[in-house]
Amino acid sequence: MPAATMFSKFKSSSTSAPPPNPYDTNPITQYFEIGKQIACAGPELVWKIHEGYRKTDMKECSIFVFEKRTAEKLHKPKRKDLVTEILRASVKQLERFRHPKILQIMHTVEESSETLSFATEPVIACLANVLAYQECAGTAPGPPSTGASQQMQNPSPANRPPHAKEYSFLDIELKYGILQITEALSFLHYSGQVIHRNVCPSSILITKKGTWKLAGFEFTERVNETDATDPVPCQSWSTRTSKMVQPNLDYMAPENQINSNCSILSDMFSLGMVICAIFNHGRPLIQSGNSPPAYIKQMETLDEAVHNILPRIPIPLQEATTRLLKKSPGARPTAQLLTLIKYFSDPAVQALQFLDVINMKDPTQKTHFYRSTLREVLPFVPRKLWWQHIWPNLQQEMRADEVLAAVLQPALTLVQESSNSEYEAIILPTFKTVFVAPKSIQATVALLENLHIILEKTPRDDIRTEVLPLLFNALESTTIQVQSAALVAVTNVYDYLDDITIKKMVLPKLKSVFEKNQSDLKIMGNVLQCVERTLDKLDKSQIIDEVLPLLLEVRLTDPDIIVRVVNIYRIMLCDKKYGLTVNTMATKVMPTLLPQTVNPSLNLEQFMILLEVLQEMLDQIDRQQRNKLKLDNLSLPSPDRHRPLRHQFSSDNMNVQQFNIPNLRIDQRKTSSAEDMARKNSTGTRRGSWWFGGSPSSPDSNFLRVVNAFPNRRLSDNTLMTPKIRIAPSCASSPGGTPGGGLPIRRHSSIGPQERRSSHTNLSPPTLSRSMIGGSMPNTSSSVPFLLSSSMQSIRSRRTSTVLTSGPLGSGSGLLQQLGSGMEKVCESLQQSTSTKSSKKKSSKLETKLANIKPLDLLTYSPTSRRNSTAAGFQRSFQKSQKKALKNLRKSFKL
Repeated sequence: MPAATMFSKFKSSSTSAPPPNPYDTNPITQYFEIGKQIACAGPELVWKIHEGYRKTDMKECSIFVFEKRTAEKLHKPKRKDLVTEILRASVKQLERFRHPKILQIMHTVEESSETLSFATEPVIACLANVLAYQECAGTAPGPPSTGASQQMQNPSPANRPPHAKEYSFLDIELKYGILQITEALSFLHYSGQVIHRNVCPSSILITKKGTWKLAGFEFTERVNETDATDPVPCQSWSTRTSKMVQPNLDYMAPENQINSNCSILSDMFSLGMVICAIFNHGRPLIQSGNSPPAYIKQMETLDEAVHNILPRIPIPLQEATTRLLKKSPGARPTAQLLTLIKYFSDPAVQALQFLDVINMKDPTQKTHFYRSTLREVLPFVPRKLWWQHIWPNLQQEMRADEVLAAVLQPALTLVQESSNSEYEAIILPTFKTVFVAPKSIQATVALLENLHIILEKTPRDDIRTEVLPLLFNALESTTIQVQSAALVAVTNVYDYLDDITIKKMVLPKLKSVFEKNQSDLKIMGNVLQCVERTLDKLDKSQIIDEVLPLLLEVRLTDPDIIVRVVNIYRIMLCDKKYGLTVNTMATKVMPTLLPQTVNPSLNLEQFMILLEVLQEMLDQIDRQQRNKLKLDNLSLPSPDRHRPLRHQFSSDNMNVQQFNIPNLRIDQRKTSSAEDMARKNSTGTRRGSWWFGGSPSSPDSNFLRVVNAFPNRRLSDNTLMTPKIRIAPSCASSPGGTPGGGLPIRRHSSIGPQERRSSHTNLSPPTLSRSMIGGSMPNTSSSVPFLLSSSMQSIRSRRTSTVLTSGPLGSGSGLLQQLGSGMEKVCESLQQSTSTKSSKKKSSKLETKLANIKPLDLLTYSPTSRRNSTAAGFQRSFQKSQKKALKNLRKSFKL
């Protein structure tokens, strides 16, 4: 054959059009896009399950397709219509029953000349596909189940059936799956009033979420209207009918095959057979091969087979399984009773069960479930179900704003527990839409409070573009709750913010929040906490220009606010890079903190914190100022340099040896006549010094009484005079000497030139011994002899000088001598009077009264006329007053 002819044949064969796809003729393709086949289900697995999605909203789904030519190959052509009719009716029945445990229909059945097709929620396989894979993997009976996931060997592709699906169940999946089928049967029996009649693995679909859904409604029967447990007639399995139009014989109840009747308890027997197949590596207890005689024979040994399989079944389920497989229908439990067994009492299973019906709950129930129940059981749910079952439900609920805040609680828990790869691939895409979408206040607060958890898993590139805008917008919010949560978030995500972001974005927004909410203590505390947290990433200039003014404007009323401000100052004191200078501390910071030391709302701990920071500030001021003053002193000339330290280095503060100044003589101070009189009185045994009593500082002290007695007395006469220092003639030429002879007199620098008189009157106070009532004579300048002596000196220079210089009182101390002698007489008279009294009580009372008498109480003379101004008149007046005083004393003491 020529090469050209061969090439033309090859070209024509290679370019020939592919055979037409039978699915393209089905109307369902107008609404859905059909993908690859992933599983099969139904009687004899005639339904092919394909991946798909709805074209309008791109929602994922599964497309069930039945090819009519399949029935033509397996059966006679006349039976083709019968199979098609049964399958079409099953879809109508499935569409009729709406329940979370029954497979949900998304699009009704569509028919073409070649196919039947309908769309459902996404499924991954039917239970028969999974059990077929397990049957190939575990050819020998395995050990008893311990509640862990099913372990199996991977079968070779040659030995694996085409419909087998690799899938391993966890214990909680099996528990929850059996419970779901039980609840579906309970709904059909009591609400739908139908008997399923074909409960088998090919009628149980496993959705993409991992839940089990009941389907296969091809052979349903109505229940007895009087009693659901009473049997109703039905057709038994026959070899004369196609297998596609009959239930699965291996899972059929014995009364259905033997007695041709069934009830709701017949479905419970089928459920028991499914449970045994699950825990028997996918193999049913009866394997009849579609042979009724084989079925009857194996049914006789069913009890023994159940006994052998029980060790593989979980202990809480063994009794229920045994009762389900009883040959007598009356011994079997109903679906309602089966759901109440202890095996299903699992909080994690109940939470998953609630999630399946979450769409039927109101927002209040949803909120409670998401905030409390689901968060509590999440640690007990395997991670596989997190992403397969729980997250799809949360993902769907996050689109509803009314429950978004509650849904975020378990969602954020998943974020925290997920790996980085799981977060980026599964969670982050959904959260990106949440970040930019409008949210309620509660949802925004929930995100901000957990923002550090999100940033921990978010890639660096997405932080700036996806997450941080949420934070910045929250800081600008007008809602106090959102602002407060944003401030807390700034503190939590501090490690994820770079310096530029803090300087240019965070700090200006913090100042804006501070200015708008100065009266809100909670926000003020959060602002200060943010400032304290971000202080390390700010420049010195920003701290001085922006942070310090903010701190100085804070109202220091609340103890927590005070402590936060003090802690910020403590940080700034630790390093000079923060720019807290001595001048700022002394002039701005400390004046605001010092009044808080007497704040009554501070407790002891807070007070100590405040005091420590203030003391540290003072220490820094002290160190810096000392160093500065030392440097200034070193730069001054020698005399000026030591002048500020004169007091420190004066001779008064130094212990040096005694030294004598040559040619220096100090005159001994002469005692006054008043002192001589006091000394004379103190040497006796009489207790007559009581008239020196009284406090010098008391209101009626001697000083005040002398002033009242002598109104013309000058206060300068009370000035203490220092001892006179006489300088020898050899020192006459000294700067203090007086030329022309005589010794110069030097007085204290406080005495002016006009006060330098040649008076030799000594005004020093006298010293008395402790010998009389009232104690010792007080050594003060206000003592009576001193004042009276000095007063007589001042009287000489006045109008009464002629009176006092002549006569008996001209000596200046005669008045005091007469006072003293008069007092002695009074004391002697009083003592003699009291000596005759035997009562010690009266004597002690007298002593107390004598001690309270002051010496000038006896002096009642007051010159009222010029004729009494003479010395003789003065003396006579004094004597009269003395006698009168004595008389008054006697009368007072009742002597």
